[in-house]
Parts: sequence; structure tokens; C-alpha cells
Amino acid sequence: MSSTIATPPSSRPNIKQKTASINYEKYAPRTESQLNRLSRLASLTSGPTQKKDTASQQSPSQQQQHPSTSLLLAAMSPPPLTTPTSHPSSSTSLNKNSNNTNTLTPIQKTLLTSQLKTTHLQNLLTTSTLLSTSLSTALSLSTSLSQRHTNLLQHSTELSNAAERLQAEEAILSRHAEDIGAPLRHYDAIDSLGVVVGVLFKDAGGKTVVRGLAKTKVDGPDYVPTLDKIDAAIAFFPPGNDYARRAGVLRGAALDLWRDAVTTRIKSVTRDVYDVLKLGKEPIVADKLEASLVYTRFYGISSRSRQLLAIVRHRDGDAYRDLVLDARNTYCFSREKLLKNSVKVHMETLRGAHGLVGMTRLASVFLLRVCTSETNLYLEFFGNEKDEAEENGGGKSAVAEDGVDDDAKATEEAIELAAKAKMKKKNQVLLATSRVAFDDEIFQGMLSTLCSSFYRSVRRGLVMLNDLDTLCQIVSVLRGERAHANQSRVTVAASRAISGVIQDAQERLIFCANMSLQKEVVRFKAKPEDLDYPNRLLEGKSKKVATGDGSDALQAQLEVYEAWFPPMRSVLKILSKIFRVVEPRVFEDIAQQSVQACTKCLKEGSMHILMQSGVIHADLFLVKHLLILREQLSPFDINLRSIERQLDFSEASKAVTKFLANRNRQLFSMSTENALVTLLREGISVQESSVDSKRDLEDALRSACNDFIEHTFAKLIRPLLLFVEECKAATIAEVDLKQEEIVKADKVVGIMRQTNELFEPEMDNVTKEMAVYLENVATQSILLKPVVKKILRALEDARKFIGQVSEEGEGIGWTESVKSEVEELMKQLEVVVRGSGSKLVPR
Repeated sequence: MSSTIATPPSSRPNIKQKTASINYEKYAPRTESQLNRLSRLASLTSGPTQKKDTASQQSPSQQQQHPSTSLLLAAMSPPPLTTPTSHPSSSTSLNKNSNNTNTLTPIQKTLLTSQLKTTHLQNLLTTSTLLSTSLSTALSLSTSLSQRHTNLLQHSTELSNAAERLQAEEAILSRHAEDIGAPLRHYDAIDSLGVVVGVLFKDAGGKTVVRGLAKTKVDGPDYVPTLDKIDAAIAFFPPGNDYARRAGVLRGAALDLWRDAVTTRIKSVTRDVYDVLKLGKEPIVADKLEASLVYTRFYGISSRSRQLLAIVRHRDGDAYRDLVLDARNTYCFSREKLLKNSVKVHMETLRGAHGLVGMTRLASVFLLRVCTSETNLYLEFFGNEKDEAEENGGGKSAVAEDGVDDDAKATEEAIELAAKAKMKKKNQVLLATSRVAFDDEIFQGMLSTLCSSFYRSVRRGLVMLNDLDTLCQIVSVLRGERAHANQSRVTVAASRAISGVIQDAQERLIFCANMSLQKEVVRFKAKPEDLDYPNRLLEGKSKKVATGDGSDALQAQLEVYEAWFPPMRSVLKILSKIFRVVEPRVFEDIAQQSVQACTKCLKEGSMHILMQSGVIHADLFLVKHLLILREQLSPFDINLRSIERQLDFSEASKAVTKFLANRNRQLFSMSTENALVTLLREGISVQESSVDSKRDLEDALRSACNDFIEHTFAKLIRPLLLFVEECKAATIAEVDLKQEEIVKADKVVGIMRQTNELFEPEMDNVTKEMAVYLENVATQSILLKPVVKKILRALEDARKFIGQVSEEGEGIGWTESVKSEVEELMKQLEVVVRGSGSKLVPR
């Protein structure tokens, strides 16, 4: 019993966990007997703290209803010692003797006291017995209640498990019922949907079909469920089944309804617009194109068509793909029919009104506008609804983000960041939506067809154009428009058309440039006035002096260009025009060929000037033009290098002889031993040679400068140079110089005097001629420095030879006075030579 009390049901964890989900509200006591029992238990467990007067305060009815409670209270509250009431006999005897209390002896008093105590102890024992009995009864009731509660929890758990098991069994049985009834659903759908889509089957196999008026409409709420049922039936029935054939007929009828609502509608709108606007005879003006019926009528049917396209776009099956493809083909064909003539006429109008250069810019802008308008209209028909939802959602989120922080919105930085985020989101959505149009080959083909009018119109003008300046302008304008078109996927078709025109214009430009180079450089035949140097330079200088310093700088520069040799002028003019409008590799190839041809022409012109004006003029002509050519080519930053490959047939005769002498030759062997392969390999070889036009130009310039230095050196000190050369020749021949006529004193004095007399006039002529050809004084100084060094070296050689013959040459006239005179003449010449650089003057 004590163990039962120590472990009440509420403290058992296993029972608590099992009954955590049970509602005990329904077990609450409600009847009068239950309430009385609980009151009884409450009174029994309240403890011995009540007074005896508590029992006396209760009504007799309550004491009758709860006798055990009254007894328990009486037992727990014994009577006082002074009033013993349990035994009437004892009290009576005591009362009888009470009157004689004063007469009692001590022994009697002691006995009386003992009797009272004994009576009190008896009362206590009786009360304790009653209390023990009541406690035993309460414990029994508590144990019974705990056992009943445990049984209740156990039964509740069993009922819950049983309910869950029944639910699982119900779900399994429901699935089994659905699986059993699934095939019947498809049969029922095929039998019932014929009337919905307007199809009547006259036989069970579905071979005889009668088409009628459909009850459903493509805009109705039952059209999509009808397609779903038909698709499910087609997927369920095996091919060749009668119901499969009937399902195919039903889907064809349903898709015909869709085709009538979309494809046929596009065709009818196209026909109506074409007839109303009379597009075959009267094209639409470009400024009114977007506001015409060509766009407004199609925008009117775009919303419904897009909704219907969303129904079939994402469905699996060739029938749906073919349906969407047919709709796109019809749409693109209709748009091409409506716009083709108007675009073509507008291109021809622009060409006639603005010329070829102005037409390219205006026509490119028009094409970009048409591509943008057509793409927007295409997306209204075939765009994804998901992208549109993202676009709308993106705008809402951006607005929400703008309203999050009112304080930050007031600052310029927050406004700028919000605008950038909104623009970035818009560009991302635009990129996603335009991808649909970009990936559609049919639509892009339609746009390419519209843009081909621009290509054909410009090409007709290009084939008749020979002006390099106009061609360069066309290429430059089209490159700018193509860069603008490449910024968006929407205008890719226009970019392709512009690229085609650029390629044709570049080909025409390259052809015209090559023809000009062939005519003006390669096949150039110089006229007398072209080779009239230095008169051409002097005429230009005189014109510059006559006009004064305040003349137009451009006109002065043009006069300088006119003084250049015509082939070089043509080469630089052509290269400067085509540098930025052709591909770098093409330009480098043209520049290489033109530089080679120009260098050849300059050398030929120098030969003519040599015979006409002298060697100094020829050298200065060549140096001047080669310097200009090198200087003008440096901004192009090109290598002018190439590898030329040529076929070498020098060994062909030997290879043919060997081929004919071989009687066991294998002509049809599929190996490297084939006789024909051996003949080609041994008889023909490829010779590669590296061509560096820049290096050739530098070599030609270096050679021209060396020639000028040698010729100038020989001209300035010709007598002294002859003396030195004869002395060197005698020395080499091991002949005694003293025996030579040229080393006699009077001869040497005459040579030195003649050299001194001729040097200054010749030097003045040379500097003047250099000033005519070379404008830069530094360039003149660079060319004269080697001449001065060579002259000084010649003077040293002459002094050495004179010293050899003057030591013991008194017999040939070398007296002290002659020696001093020759030395003085040589010093004078040396001083004049060293100071010749200061006489250089700019042109």
C-alpha cells in the first residue's frame, strides 16, 4: 500500500508520454455522487488541524452523509481531560464522589487521578483505532482510482493506435481504388470529349469521323483540362490502339480550334491591313510606321495570342511544337509581307535624297528602329509570361526598397544607388526577354530579310564608286552604327546587315586603293615637270616668300605636299586614308607593297635627276624623299614584314625523267610510295623568303646618305683627294714617292691653293642645295659631319705623304719656305673645314 502511495500515476513517465495527447476534460466529475466522493477524499486528506467545534458546526444531514468524516474528526480531536464523557458509569461515580472531594485522602485523590488518566488513554486508543481505519479506507480508494486511471490511459492509447491503423488502411484502399479506376477514366474521357471538341465517331475504331461545332472555346475554362485529359489518354493508350487513334483525332480537333484562334487570326489581320493600306502600291512613310495599322492591329491581338500560346508552348509532343512553329512562321511571313516594300522604298528614297554617305547613317538608324519595334511586337506575341512577371515583380521590389529608408532616400547617394539598381534590374529583365527573340532563327531570318534591302541598296552604289574619300567615310559611319547596334541583342540583325555592307565597302576600298597604287606608283611614268628638281622646290619656296608669313598654314602645307615626288605623295595619301578603315593585316600588306614600289620609283627618279641636274641633286632628292617616307610611316606602327612563298620547278625535269624511267611505278597505291606523289614531292618545292620593307627602306636611306657623303666629299676637295689617291697608289705599288711628279713642291703648292680656292664656293653651293632639299638644320648637320671627318682624314693623309717627301726633297723643290707655305695652306683649309658647319641655314 505504501509503495502504491509513493508512486502515483501522475509520476510515471511511460504512462505520461503515452497519454500526452489525450484530452482528460471528458473524465472530469460531473454527477453528485462523484462530487461527494471527491469532497470526502478532500476532508480525509486535510490533516488533523480541525477543532472539535468543526464537527459540531456541520448539519445533521451532512454528518449522516459523511459518517466516516465525522468519526475521523472526532478521533483526531479527543475530549479534554476535565470532561470525560466516554464512559458514563465512571463519570457518574466520579460525580458522586466529587462532592466529597475535600474529604478524600491523598490515596483516594491519587486513585481518582489515575482513573481519569486511564479513561483518557482509553479514549485516545479508541480515537487512534478509528483514525487508522479511516486512513486504510482512504488509501484503498486512492489505489483504486490510480489503477482505474492507468487502465483508462492504456485503453486510450490502444484506441489511438487503432484509429491510425484504420486511417493508413483507408489511404491504401483509396489508392488501390484510384489505380483500379485510372484506366476507366481515360476511356470515359475519350467517349465524352468528342462532343466537347466537335468530333463524332461513327464507328468503334474511330476511322469514320464527322466534324461539327465544338462546345468548348480556346478562351474557355474547360479548354486546358480538355487538352490535359486528351494528352493523358494518348500517353496511356499504346500506339495502334483504337482509343489511341480516337485520342489523336480529338487532339487534332482541339488544336484546330487553337490554330483558328491564333494562326488564322494573324493571317486574316495581315490580309485586312494589306488591303486597307494598299501596301503593294503605296508604301508607308517611315515617320508614320509605328503609328500605322501595321503595328496597332497586331498589338490589338497580341494579348490574346500570347495567352493562347502559353497553353501549348510548354507541352510535350511534336504536335504542339509543330503548332507553335507554324504560328511563328505565319507571324514572320505576315510581318515580312507588310514591311518589306515600305523598307525597300524608304532605302531608295534616302539614297536619292542624301547620297550614299548620308543614306548609310540615316538608313542604319532606321534599321535599328525597325528591329527594336519588331522585337517588342514579337515579345508581345511569343514572350514568356515568367519574364513579364519578373519584370513587374522587379519594379515592385525596387519601389519597396526605395520606401524602406526615408532618410537615406533623401540623400543624393541613396537616390543614385537606387536608380542604378533599378536600371540594372531592368537591363537584366530586358536581356532575358530579348533572348527569346534572339534564339528564334525564323524571326531573325525575317529581320535579316528586312535589313537586306539596306544591303542591296548600298551595294548598288558601292560597285559604281571609285572615290577613296567617300568609301572611307562610308566605312567609318557604318562602323559607328555597328558598334551602337552591337550593344543590344535586339538589333543583331541590323548589325549583321551593316557588317555585310562594311565588308563590301572595304573590299571596294581595297580594290580602288590597289588600282590607284598600280596607276600612280607601280606604272608611274614621270613627266619632265615631275623630275624638275630643284626647280620645283625653289618654286614652292618662292611662293611661300611671296605670300608672307601670315598666309594660310593649310595652303602652305599643301604646297609642300605638291613639291613631293608624285608616287610618294600618292602612297602616303592612300595609306593615310585607308589606315583606320581596313583590317590591320590588309593594311600592312598594302603598305608593304606600296613602300616597295615607292622606293623603286624614287630610285628611278634619282637616276633621271642625276643625268639632268647632277649627282648632288640626285642624292639629296633620294635622301629627302626617303626621310619623308620613313617619317610618315612611323605613326602607322606597322612591321612591313611578310613571308613570300614561291614554287620552285628547277628539279621538275629530273623528277619527270626519274618517273618515266621507273617501270615498276605504282600509280594507284594508297601510300607515300605512290609514283605521282613522289613526282610532286621531288619535282616541286616551296621556297620561302622573308620580306622586310621597313628594313629595305632603311637600307635604301643609308645607301643614299653614304652616296651623298662620298659625292660631297669628292666634290669639295677634288684636287687634294686626287693627290692622296695617287700617293696611296704609289705606296701600294712600292714606288718611291720622290720619283713621282705629283709630289714635287710646286705641284703640291698648286694643289693646296686650288683646293683652298675651290672649297668655300663649293661648300656654299652644297649648303644651299641642302637647304633647298632639307628643311631641318639638324639633318643637314648630320649629313655634313661625316663629310668633314673624311676631309680632315684626307688632310692628315696628305700631311703624312708630304712629310715623307719633304724631309729629303730639296732636289725636288722642298725648301723651308715651301714647307711653311704648304703647312699654312693646310691649316687654313682645316680651319675652313671645321667651321663649315656654322654656314648651314634653314630652308
